[in-house]
Amino acid sequence: MGALPAVAGLIVLCAVFTLANPNFLTPSNMANLFTQGGPITVIAMGLVFVLLLGEIDLSAGFTSGVCAAVLAILLTNEGWPWYAAVGVSIATGVAIGFLLGFLVAKVGIPSFVVTLAAFLAFQGVVLKLLKEGTNISIRDNQTVIIALENEFLSPLLGWVFAAVAVAALAVVQIVIKIKRMGRGLNSDPWEIIAVRIGGLAVLLGVAVAVLNQERSRNPLIFGSLKGMPIIVPIIAVLLILWTVVLRRTRFGRHVYAVGGNVEAARRAGISVDRIRISAFVICSGMAAIGGIIAASQARSVDPNTGGSNVLLYAVGAAVVGGTSLFGGRGRVLDAVLGGAVVAVINNGMGLMGYSSWVKYVVTGSVLLLAAGVDALSRRRSAVS
Repeated sequence: MGALPAVAGLIVLCAVFTLANPNFLTPSNMANLFTQGGPITVIAMGLVFVLLLGEIDLSAGFTSGVCAAVLAILLTNEGWPWYAAVGVSIATGVAIGFLLGFLVAKVGIPSFVVTLAAFLAFQGVVLKLLKEGTNISIRDNQTVIIALENEFLSPLLGWVFAAVAVAALAVVQIVIKIKRMGRGLNSDPWEIIAVRIGGLAVLLGVAVAVLNQERSRNPLIFGSLKGMPIIVPIIAVLLILWTVVLRRTRFGRHVYAVGGNVEAARRAGISVDRIRISAFVICSGMAAIGGIIAASQARSVDPNTGGSNVLLYAVGAAVVGGTSLFGGRGRVLDAVLGGAVVAVINNGMGLMGYSSWVKYVVTGSVLLLAAGVDALSRRRSAVS
């Protein structure tokens, strides 16, 4: 069923919350949805690679916290330029991923044990870096970092982004169609392609039109507040990058092969260990980017950054979106859709005044339902 349950659930949730509270679909709340779901969605994108192998990374949340702490220390305490601090932060995530992947692939320790140990250890590392609980603020002079989650594209750039996205999808769909026809392979009908392109055009058109409305209560006093959040094109770029890697490269095909059947992949000449290590590197690298975005969102870093329910929501986002916990099936787009579902649940229930325990119960129920659909789908495939 792929992402169909997530899309259907997203539509139903938006309809229910809009009926319950008309403020849900206001321009201000729509902008909040994008910014609130940013860190979770980015971390979930990286987790997709590990889940595709049938593995798990329980340390992704605190990996993001460690990398965010490194960023804040270099920016605020050491006075480094933002690009150097970001580079070191991401490099820290990559190094963590390599270590985890090496222990799983070469030493043979189960990923659950390795990443659970890292989950516990990285909490201590964050405390050490932050000197047992110090809150490090991201200063206003670090405008690039702060802008990631707190600034917006101009209305014109929002329309340009929508037009480029629709045009890119149209080109990709048409090129794939022509190539498959030229090779005598089955391909989607032109009508289906038109529906996809038109659906994206309508969706982005409505989103840009809503987000370009003035959201400031008093523009003369507080300044104008309109446009698409900058985090949206950032997530779009990451989505395109990793989708191309998974769908159009040899490495991506090898990831699916290892996740589908490890022994068959090994006998086919695929370096299973290299694929496993690479998946953990990508996962932790994306966790680092998620940590940077979280630091931008809060304008600071503290011992709770990357902790609490960050990991659970990130794993839940990937699974709810359609990525299988059993390996071999999933897309990076699943993380984006699942992240949207998680963000909508938290945001909508907050608007309706529900307490935290209700949010946890509902989110857990949605995750259980998604895992159940995945298990039943695999069972049906095995029988047929």
